[in-house]
Parts: sequence; C-alpha cells; structure tokens
Amino acid sequence: MKRIALIDDDSLVRAGLAMILGADPGIEVVGEGSDGNQAVQLVQRHRPDVLLMDVRMPSMDGIAATEAVCAETDPPKIIMLTTFDMDEYVFEALEAGASGFLLKDTPPQDLIRAVHVVAQGDAMLAPTVTRRMLSHFSQSNPGAQSAEHPGLDQLTEREREVLGSVGAGLSNAQIGERLFMSEATVKAHVSKIFAKLDCSNRVQIAIIAHEAGLSGGLDPAEG
Repeated sequence: MKRIALIDDDSLVRAGLAMILGADPGIEVVGEGSDGNQAVQLVQRHRPDVLLMDVRMPSMDGIAATEAVCAETDPPKIIMLTTFDMDEYVFEALEAGASGFLLKDTPPQDLIRAVHVVAQGDAMLAPTVTRRMLSHFSQSNPGAQSAEHPGLDQLTEREREVLGSVGAGLSNAQIGERLFMSEATVKAHVSKIFAKLDCSNRVQIAIIAHEAGLSGGLDPAEG
C-alpha cells in the first residue's frame, strides 16, 4: 500500500486527486494540505511514500517546501504538479530534490501509474520529457556544461557511460540495450551513481551529466 499526501491550495484539485488516487486499491491518501508549511507538517506526522505538491502556493511555495521536505530524514518522493509543462519553477524544484512533475490534467490512469513508479524509486519522467527538460535547462543556463560535479571522479568508466545515457534521456531498458547489460545491472549502476553523486532522483543525475558534457554524442533518435 503506497501512502500519499496531497498539497495544493485549490480544494477542488485536492478533492479530484484524492478521488482518483483513492480509487486504486494500492494507494492510500493519508493527508492533504494547502501550502508548503502544511506539506512539511504532513510529512513529519504521516511519513507518506509520495508527496504530490503544487508549484505555486501561498505562504511557502512548492520549491521551498521541496527543499524543506528533502532535508527531513528518509523523505518521501515528491511529484510536482503544474499547469504548464515547461514552468521554470519546476526546474528549480527538480534540482531541489523532486522526482519529477505532472500536469494537472494528466489522465487518471497515468497519474496512478506515476505514483506507483515513483514510490518504487524509479524515474517518473519519460525519456522524451527528460530530454525536453534538459534542453530547456541548457538554454536557461548557457555555459553550464563547463561545470563538473565533484563526485564525478568517484565513478568508474562504466558508471560514467551509464550516467551519460541517463543524461541523454534513455530509460534503463534502452541503456541496457545500448551498453549490452541487463536492466537489473543498469539499475545497480544507477543506484551507485545516486550514492556517489549524493542525488535522490534520476533528474538530478541527468542534469549533472548534462552540465559535465557527458550526455552528448548519443543518437537523438534513441528512446
């Protein structure tokens, strides 16, 4: 049973999300809140597995709340909710530790699937969405590729190859096909990359790969 908390300043949106998610036998909605302060309180009180949170809210917005929640011990996975799929604030939230984002008009079945995927610790963003995000990130941060994360020197050559593939927006299955590894082996490498780079989700390591120039050279038609 996946425990979910909902944070949105629109009570109708919260009600709709609760109805959709509560209809799934594998999901339990354990709390609701209307701003970032309540998000932190709900996490401390209920310890949900996943937090669905709006980006723009009064008092404390979704970005500040993401930073606060991720500072907690064993924080939940965070999915940001937004009306605009290229909202610049979502990128800040992802860098702060969110696991991805969904549009508020996401079809119910896709919303339910995303919650289960994120709760299991896998990537929530589709590879095509990851590539769009990284393209937007690059345009918003010219010259970012000159930066290199200090943890990169801890990676093995194979881990750097996997990191570059993640940065190109490939799924674990596609990385396995490209590098001739099983999907389980790819997942093991990704877990080690998370630990060595001190990251909590796939989007963060994709950004690091992009900044270091490791995601180039892959066929854009892949994925």
